Amino acid sequence: MNKLLGPLMGALEYSQATLRIFGEDLIPEDVSNLLGAKATKSKKKGDEVVGKVSGKVRIAKIGSWHLHAEKREPEDLNAPIAEILSQLTSDLAVWERLCQNYKVDMFCGLFMGNCNDGLSLSPEIMLALGQLKIVLDLDIYSGSDD
Repeated sequence: MNKLLGPLMGALEYSQATLRIFGEDLIPEDVSNLLGAKATKSKKKGDEVVGKVSGKVRIAKIGSWHLHAEKREPEDLNAPIAEILSQLTSDLAVWERLCQNYKVDMFCGLFMGNCNDGLSLSPEIMLALGQLKIVLDLDIYSGSDD
């Protein structure tokens, strides 16, 4: 929590984070080998994908590689990002190659319990994402206005 804001800003209810890598010619096993970790979810272009709710089958238009961290309740976005990055190589040449060839982002879902919640990211997490050239992508979901 930001010490300057203290109790003025409510904490988000929970957060989730996933490192996502997308590309036309992405081969998940190759990405796993480069990063030194197995994906929690992946697919190649042309793979069949079955919808979780609908059960409908579709064909993947691009390849993807995802590494998901566990939900944090109450919110602590620093922890899942650090959890994900700690499993992966810190070799900047590998990250440069991935970012040149694919779309790479840290996708985070932030879930508000109230109508005015907030979060802070540590300087260490911001530096780590920046050094690896990972875009931080935030989706913020509104809480109750009651």
